[in-house]
Amino acid sequence: MKPPPSFLDELKRMADHSATAEDEFRREIAERTKKLEYERAFAFRRLNLIRAIAEVVAGAEGEEIAVAAATAVLRTKLGWSEDSEARDLVISRFVPVAQAMYASLSPEPAVADASEKPGLAQDKPPPNVIDELASFESWYAKTHPKPFWVLFEHYMPETPVVDF
Repeated sequence: MKPPPSFLDELKRMADHSATAEDEFRREIAERTKKLEYERAFAFRRLNLIRAIAEVVAGAEGEEIAVAAATAVLRTKLGWSEDSEARDLVISRFVPVAQAMYASLSPEPAVADASEKPGLAQDKPPPNVIDELASFESWYAKTHPKPFWVLFEHYMPETPVVDF
């Protein structure tokens, strides 16, 4: 039997190369899809948390009450019914977000300050909630192995139904 012609070897090499390229492309697409899934999930978690906090902060009569209400919502959303040193640290680092939200949702204190100190309110823009949130997320990312928004992935174990 004769050895196969060289053009068959070349076509086989080209077919193998195409299969490898397709496999690599599918792997890249799967990785990109997974990344986009996380980004979407985190974006909606961010929106839902900040929306819930904004609702309680908007109705607060003062910054202290707003911060307490905001941190209570955060604890509830995370399912944190007990305190710990690590949880307290996360809550304390989240406080500037709540303060910025209160400042942006209640312009009355800035008006009062402006009447007492002319030009002060115009010199200092209100805190940026998104910047404060980004700063919080950045701190969390530097001090923890996973992003903050992973904390919202609650596993609810199934509980057996028992008839008495």
